[in-house]
Amino acid sequence: MYRTTTCGELRLAHLGQTVTLAGWVQRIRKMGGMTFIDLRDRYGMTQLVFNQEVDADLCERANRLGREYVLQVTGKVEERSSKNSHMPTGDIEIIVSTLTILNEALTPPFTIEDETDGGDDIRMKYRYLDLRRNSVRANLELRHKMTIEVRQYLDAQGFLEVETPVLVNSTPEGARDFVVPSRMNPGQFYALPQSPQTLKQLLMVSGFDRYFQIVKCFRDEDLRADRQPEFTQIDCEMSFVDQEDILNMFEGMSRHLFKKIKGIDLPTLPRMTWHDAMKFYGSDKPDTRFDMKFVELMGILKGHGFSVFDEATYIGGICAKGAATYTRKQLDTLTDFVKRPQIGAKGLVYARVEADGSIKSSVDKFYTQEVLQQMKAAFNAEVGDLILILSGSDVNKTRKQLSELRLEMGSQLGLRDKNKYSCLWIVDFPMYEWSDEENRLMAMHHPFTSPKPEDIHLLDTAPASVRANAYDMVINGVEVGGGSIRIHDAKLQAKVFEILGFTPEEAQNKFGFLMNAFKYGAPPHGGLAYGLDRFVSLFVGLDSIRDCIAFPKNNQGRDVMLNAPGLIDQVQLDELGLKVVDKEK
Repeated sequence: MYRTTTCGELRLAHLGQTVTLAGWVQRIRKMGGMTFIDLRDRYGMTQLVFNQEVDADLCERANRLGREYVLQVTGKVEERSSKNSHMPTGDIEIIVSTLTILNEALTPPFTIEDETDGGDDIRMKYRYLDLRRNSVRANLELRHKMTIEVRQYLDAQGFLEVETPVLVNSTPEGARDFVVPSRMNPGQFYALPQSPQTLKQLLMVSGFDRYFQIVKCFRDEDLRADRQPEFTQIDCEMSFVDQEDILNMFEGMSRHLFKKIKGIDLPTLPRMTWHDAMKFYGSDKPDTRFDMKFVELMGILKGHGFSVFDEATYIGGICAKGAATYTRKQLDTLTDFVKRPQIGAKGLVYARVEADGSIKSSVDKFYTQEVLQQMKAAFNAEVGDLILILSGSDVNKTRKQLSELRLEMGSQLGLRDKNKYSCLWIVDFPMYEWSDEENRLMAMHHPFTSPKPEDIHLLDTAPASVRANAYDMVINGVEVGGGSIRIHDAKLQAKVFEILGFTPEEAQNKFGFLMNAFKYGAPPHGGLAYGLDRFVSLFVGLDSIRDCIAFPKNNQGRDVMLNAPGLIDQVQLDELGLKVVDKEK
């Protein structure tokens, strides 16, 4: 055997035992005639001791070792005279009698420590070294535990795990597909699935009743901290259910995960309509760890001679409790923040509640104290509070700008504690949203989402007013999961395709397999998919999902370790009937 024990399990109870360990050299310390080596494996770290007086040759060999050398050692477990309370194995050490170098190692390009000196680019290039760090490995261990708990919960609820194809057909109405050319079908292409949506619906038609899959999905879209070209979903579908059944089932799963992974008893989740989320938070994924709801001020501040407000279609603000101490420099910095191109506001108006209850604002010359007191009352503002106001000609755009300001203030005031979790359901989404680019209505979720039964009559007269039987789970301002009750009637599905601009021929060509399947008896069904990467990153407390994925892509969608994507041989191109176009010519 290479080892009789791991580097993380030895304690005082093992004193006097002769053990064999194997692992990597974390660090080497030389003190007089003694050499100390911390040996690391996945399970922990153990201190090794080499004594010049006991075995000079062995000690000399130890002195020639380098960081990340792979070793096998045999020795006796003894109690440390100088204990290390920061290490689980800090009460013991191994007096080494035998040393075998299993592999030498180059000096790594960055330190293999939790607080490493390696930047993102170098760590991504040498990801196999980065994965040796405790912090990164712990993220993947937590991910593993979550998938185990998901499977146990869903299995106990009667779900079957079914694998669906990775090579599928390209579908519209979503993000860009990754496409794969077919050698055996020249000129034709597979697509990598953005989700198993239609396939899991077909499983419901097949009578599988309760399906789940922890599945890789692919979207060719611009990247952010919470996006990757390939990501993992906990994908689920159920038959003979309504929205209430789905929410109860997966709220139960979330409660199970919080209890098992974090030791947190999750309360019953509140529900908020999409309309209220946009009205009070300017976002369909509001961070409700803190209050600071929007207050609309059109009726109070419009019509008093301040042209910026008088010409606005929307005036709204937030009240930052206790922030009246902000200096002019801090307020100017906030103004610069909202004027950044990514946010796009033209300016910021502020008002402080003074010690005597009066209001001091940046637009005092346009407003009497009486009007400003009405504004104060609208916010329920108190002495020491700071009111921040934005306005604009586009209601939705201005609300989104105010949402960014709210989140920034939440961060500055320490209200976005990563160890605090605020979860809720967002319900009653619009069925459609207008696309200026496409100049038509688009499905807000996807074209298989069912409208609210009471809104179906509006499909012919006011489709933009139709609400969807759709729902998202939001945690700390992050959408971790979402789904809907699906359309199971072929005629209703055809109507939805028509509103989306598909001719009957186009709908049949793209989705005929699904619509035809419905004709053979489709049950009422619905489902939900969680983003596993996002869920794990929330539990870990990370801002990016990259360190929850073993081998992620960078911000340009590249794997700098594998150097992918890359060029392929001309022979392969010829077999596929493809030609590379030189854009520079």
